[in-house]
Amino acid sequence: MMSPEQNELITRIGPGTKCGALMRHYWHPVALTDELPAERPAKAVRVLGQDFVLFRDERGRYGLLDRDCPHRGADLAFGRLENGGLRCLFHGWLFDVDGKCLETPAEPEGSVLCQRVRQRSYPVMVKNGIVFAYLGDGEAPAFPDFDCFLAPSTHAFAFKGLIECNWLQALEVGIDPAHASYLHRFYEDEDTSAAYGKQFRAASSDSDIPMTRLLREYTRPQIDVEGTDYGLRLFALRKLNDKHTHVRVTNLVFPYAFVIPMSSEMTITQWHVPIDDTSCYWYAIFTSFGKPVDHAQMREQRLKLYELPDYRPHIGRHNQYGYNVAEQATQTYTGMGFDINVHDQWAVESQGRIQDRTREHLGYSDKAIVAYRRLLLSAIGQVANGEKPPMWLDAQRAATIRGPIAIDGMGPTQDWQSYWKDVDARRRTASSWAAQTPPPRVA
Repeated sequence: MMSPEQNELITRIGPGTKCGALMRHYWHPVALTDELPAERPAKAVRVLGQDFVLFRDERGRYGLLDRDCPHRGADLAFGRLENGGLRCLFHGWLFDVDGKCLETPAEPEGSVLCQRVRQRSYPVMVKNGIVFAYLGDGEAPAFPDFDCFLAPSTHAFAFKGLIECNWLQALEVGIDPAHASYLHRFYEDEDTSAAYGKQFRAASSDSDIPMTRLLREYTRPQIDVEGTDYGLRLFALRKLNDKHTHVRVTNLVFPYAFVIPMSSEMTITQWHVPIDDTSCYWYAIFTSFGKPVDHAQMREQRLKLYELPDYRPHIGRHNQYGYNVAEQATQTYTGMGFDINVHDQWAVESQGRIQDRTREHLGYSDKAIVAYRRLLLSAIGQVANGEKPPMWLDAQRAATIRGPIAIDGMGPTQDWQSYWKDVDARRRTASSWAAQTPPPRVA
């Protein structure tokens, strides 16, 4: 059982906290590129309990600055985009993407005040529709050569959504292989040919059994967890008979992402980015190994669930997650509709803004959660001792970390260990882009 002190340690991420110090060793998604439209490419963002302004200048360069103007603290998020930077509305001070002060127009002619002023800036990088930022001190780590970053933009789609609870419980639902048989149970199976863009609705590789039926009928998966160079690899095995076992391979990418299969040709890489201690955004890149992603359809599907500009869910705590008694009796396990994002939102938000882990009783199905918390505590200790944590990568190491492999497939019961690797190899060989990249190393 976890102590209150441990729960505080692993959930609090603001400036001056030990977990916050760990988090500031990594790149974090801070916005979708879609959030910076041509008519005004600037917006306020809050990440790890800090406030920033993100903008794109006339040359197409992205900048992330502290939000308060270094002159007298006015809000730069309302600034004017002009003359190569972002101009404060209060006295016209102008800053470029690197935080350099370009002008202080209200000062006397010949003033050199501008030369002595600098706004803190943070490195930013765009990867397949997501703007990432490094919020720490010193050298930023390199990006790993994950599939979601290597795929061409035609084969990747990015989106996000707001979750009103602590980042850790939002992450932990994604590394819980057992919950899908209950939380995402449907009592009727749809035509799998209409499952595009929907999680747990298609058939898995080498099978014509809908995932909805598989999850509903095989509710006690064997769960195995192994350490990897990027975090953890999870296996969920649902044995149908002596010949066939359904194999699901998912991944925890330290510190707070997971990589899971969406269909036989598409994977989801999803980050759980703390806004502060009691809210977070999920950011996802959907990556296709087969056909190009239908961006219009994927976006239309998700805008039915999320409201712009904040990507706040239409169905949530404020309207009882759409709970319907009649539906719960006949159609879905939750009575909360047919989109699993709503189910997950209820599961993690209903635990409270910050889950009280001193009251929980973990079981066999929580193996991955236990393994992750141990990894997190160890990493917090490493940073406190002045060491680099897991997944802090230099360029050489980053180029060796690939994948990760994420598949659903119907494999042989006796040789499932080889099966999932073979499925991934087949998928990569047939892919227009993945066939050109070195495959992941698998021990």
